[in-house]
Parts: sequence; structure tokens; C-alpha cells
Amino acid sequence: MPWDKDALQTLTSTTSGSPVPGRAAGHSPYGPGVRQYACGEAWVVAADGEYDMGSITPLREALETAARQYRKVVLDASAVTFADSTFLNVLLQAHRTGTLRVVAPSPQVRRLCEITGVDSVLDIRRTVEEAAAS
Repeated sequence: MPWDKDALQTLTSTTSGSPVPGRAAGHSPYGPGVRQYACGEAWVVAADGEYDMGSITPLREALETAARQYRKVVLDASAVTFADSTFLNVLLQAHRTGTLRVVAPSPQVRRLCEITGVDSVLDIRRTVEEAAAS
């Protein structure tokens, strides 16, 4: 099957600037997604889908921008179906930049955090509301 240059551009383009509520630009409806919104004084980044070296850019950019602009950043990881060391690296970078709370990690993400010991470094909470309030 030949590559569709327009589709490839859509899949690989990135977002920049201030976070805007809703789905981040540059996503195929079949690829990973990033939604962002305010919850109290926290900025929530909700990720869904699979994240690896080839798909991490929109999530990385959303977390980097949010960490620079908001005192408290919450990552809703409940819909992440696959994550690797690239995903963990992005979380650790955001954690070092500001206050990051990870909410309801999917079983796959929770297991990855446990195996690597990242669960002892990151602040993991059950709900977005709990993470935003604390």
C-alpha cells in the first residue's frame, strides 16, 4: 500500500503554543489522542492510545507546555493502552519541571511504573478531582 503524503503529514505533525481544551492537533482518529482542560487550578492532560517513540510527540509537547504554564498538571492515563520507556521518560521530565500527578493509570501503565520503580517517584492518584484538589 503506497504512503499517502497528506495522511503521513497529519500523523506526524505536532502542536505548539498554549494548550487548548479539546483534542490536540495532528492526530489521526486511529492514533493516540491528547485532550486538555482545566479542573480547578490544575491543567488536565488526558491521554489515550499507544505511546512509543513514534507517537509520543503530542503528549510530550502538551505536558511540557502545561508544566511551564500551570502550577499543577494532572495526566489522566486511564485510557493509555500501551506505553514504553519513552512514555516514562516524558512523565519524569514533566515531574522534574513542575508538579505532575498521574491519575488512574491503566493496568499496563501501572505495571510499567511498578517494574521500573517509577511509581515511587511519581504522585499517582485515583481520580482527576482528587489530583486537582490536593
